[in-house]
Amino acid sequence: MSAQQLSDLIRFARHNSPFYRDLYASLPPDADRLTDLPVVDQERFWAANTLDGNRVLTGPLSEATVYKTGGTTGAPKFSVYTRDEWRTFVTAFGQGLVDTGLRPGHRVADLFYAGELYASFLFVLDSLAHAPVENVRLPIGGAAPLESTAATLRDFAAQGVAGTSTTLCRLAEHLLATDLRLDSVELVLFGGEALFADQRRLLTAAFPNAAVRSVGYASVDAGLLGRPVPGPDTRVHRAFTPESIVEILDDATGEPITEPGRAGRVVVTSLFRRLMPVIRYPAGDRAEWTDTDLGHFRILGRAEEGVRVGPVSLYSQDAQDAVAGADTEGRIVGMQLVVRRWEGRDGLVLRLATAPGDDDPAALELLAKAVVTELESARPLYPDSVSTGFVHPLSVEWARHRDLAVNPRTGKLVRVLDERPTA
Repeated sequence: MSAQQLSDLIRFARHNSPFYRDLYASLPPDADRLTDLPVVDQERFWAANTLDGNRVLTGPLSEATVYKTGGTTGAPKFSVYTRDEWRTFVTAFGQGLVDTGLRPGHRVADLFYAGELYASFLFVLDSLAHAPVENVRLPIGGAAPLESTAATLRDFAAQGVAGTSTTLCRLAEHLLATDLRLDSVELVLFGGEALFADQRRLLTAAFPNAAVRSVGYASVDAGLLGRPVPGPDTRVHRAFTPESIVEILDDATGEPITEPGRAGRVVVTSLFRRLMPVIRYPAGDRAEWTDTDLGHFRILGRAEEGVRVGPVSLYSQDAQDAVAGADTEGRIVGMQLVVRRWEGRDGLVLRLATAPGDDDPAALELLAKAVVTELESARPLYPDSVSTGFVHPLSVEWARHRDLAVNPRTGKLVRVLDERPTA
């Protein structure tokens, strides 16, 4: 997409969207570079992007598909695409599927979630249909019983399975528990949430002949973000060009980061969406460039995926790192942070899942102590706060992967559960 087309988008949004008109009111009329523009404030964007009296849209809602999105703040909101925008969206994403290893004739099961205005199931199905290689699509969905899902995969000798990390792990756990082998599966494609090392081990055990890869990086609110980069690190992607521009901004200054290895927040500009413009919109993730010449970047996790326990700030990645350091035998296949409050103090519970049959109490107790030690070493403020009586000691709660809480609409694992009373 040329600079002229970018400047045209800026002018169009400024002229037709009351939200962008107000956002750019103090800018000179010829402002046409991304760095001339402020980053969108999420709260203001969604406050303006309402069903009634919408101030973000550039025209009437007369031809579009409406999808529900949690944005980056969790509360469901609505994102719209015209038919041409949606076609561009799925065609570009479908081209990226070739980078995952999709080959002509592959039979691919879509295990994402459908209904209630959610986009992921339709998005992946349409992306497969618009991929540049022929394929056979199996629209199973994420809400189907595991028994019937496994039977369909077996009956059709499916070679690809696509779904959220959580859905795929629950399927994998079911396969292992029932001693069912699906040797035909060559590709396990995860999306919608990160995949951690513990989950990868579970998927590898259940699908021994499959490569585990990212299906791609996109969201219904932010649009196209990154197509997979073949290689051992499934977190590495590259921007969809010419459809979108990805920036990584410094947390403190807001300036674009141009060197590899320096983390910042991801901001995206969608160059094909005009009904609901997305210009310098925060994607809600953190990332770092790995190769600036090629435009490759590594996703580092959700920007907001953390919790405050008393005076201590902890992030899901902190706990993942602690598990990776302590679990040398690869026994943990899932994790959730649970925050509770009792006796007037906060406390953090690490809910850890093991594979079916892994029930040795003595071994699990030793592993729990090792994980707690790793996490306390990485976040010494937590044990310090325990000693001063501000928070309860860290504890571990053992579970199966199916016991971990998920979002009931999307099927994604809830990384942080805050069970503290609010009243």
